[in-house]
Amino acid sequence: MERRSFLRGAVIGTSVTVFGGTLWRGAAHAGPAQPGAGPYGALRTADANGIRLPSGFSSRVIARTGQKVGSTAYTWHKAPDGGACYADGTGWIYVSNSEINPSGGAGAVRFSSTGAITGAYRILSSTRQNCAGGKTPWNTWLSCEEVDRGYVYETDPWGVKAAVRRDAMGRFKHEAAAADPVRRTIYLTEDVTDGCFYRFTPTTWGDLSAGRLEVLKMGSGTSGPVTWATVPDPSGASTATRNQVSGAKRFTGGEGCYYADDTCWFTTKGDNRVWQYNAAAQTIELAYDDSLVSGTAPLTGVDNVTGTSSGDLFVAEDGGNMEICVITPDDVVAPFLRIDGQSGSEITGPAFSPDGRRLYFSSQRGTSGSSSGGITYEVTGPFRS
Repeated sequence: MERRSFLRGAVIGTSVTVFGGTLWRGAAHAGPAQPGAGPYGALRTADANGIRLPSGFSSRVIARTGQKVGSTAYTWHKAPDGGACYADGTGWIYVSNSEINPSGGAGAVRFSSTGAITGAYRILSSTRQNCAGGKTPWNTWLSCEEVDRGYVYETDPWGVKAAVRRDAMGRFKHEAAAADPVRRTIYLTEDVTDGCFYRFTPTTWGDLSAGRLEVLKMGSGTSGPVTWATVPDPSGASTATRNQVSGAKRFTGGEGCYYADDTCWFTTKGDNRVWQYNAAAQTIELAYDDSLVSGTAPLTGVDNVTGTSSGDLFVAEDGGNMEICVITPDDVVAPFLRIDGQSGSEITGPAFSPDGRRLYFSSQRGTSGSSSGGITYEVTGPFRS
């Protein structure tokens, strides 16, 4: 999302991200993560791309806003934001939103089995400020509009099928989405200072044209059991969706979402927290809170999130030190990479290739501090599996 200022207040922020319940089997009792030595070691000096990485890792630039992607005819979009990867035969596709208003939309880059760029193209056009989103189990990309009464668009990463607006998923300031194939529901975050955490349960799994939108309810604390209540009017025509259910839990600036193994992890930038929703037990707790860190907090400006099969959670910063930090299953938080010389930007769209060996992400405004200066990167190295 484009940088904005949030006042740290008493309201709790939410943004859903999911990571493995079994992978994080000790987290439910261990308390929020604390700084420590990360699994990949210390950051080295910046490489030619201005990125500081641990030993054994390297980076390359995939695309720059306003320039053709590789040898393709596609010009990379402004303000690259949320993203995801999809298997494509022996290669893969990386999808990226464009967080500008108007125009917005999303584009994609196709890679061969060796990582060579073989194509790039538009998959969504004429929408507004497409911030984050989420991947579905049936391999579509949910691109979310971060505007008042914004929509969710279901798009085709291959660019063959036309994008479809999914009105039933609600009209609000959407941020991210994460699909839970076990409960056959999709979690949604809302990027306002008094936003909510939602779930959308389709009438038919795999078809998002109709279903039930619900909002999370719980007490005033940061942990405990939760319940869900139906939003009477998902269109928000007369009353905003977040104000339709009495007792709905408020979160300050919902951001990224990621799901795995019965758990949904989510970030809230307004209070620099990473939350953990246990979907099986229907409980919530803090996985990270910078105000509960001993010493200097390594992770601030929490934003987009993704994870790996090893149980490591990767959290990108909007601001902070322009880092992607890793939170391990042992509740250790540490920097994984840092971008130097781009303090006017933010890190967006982290996503791993299907084989887990390459991490894609963008610096939304690059060195210029403008949406026309976006840079999308790939990092390759010995990621834990």
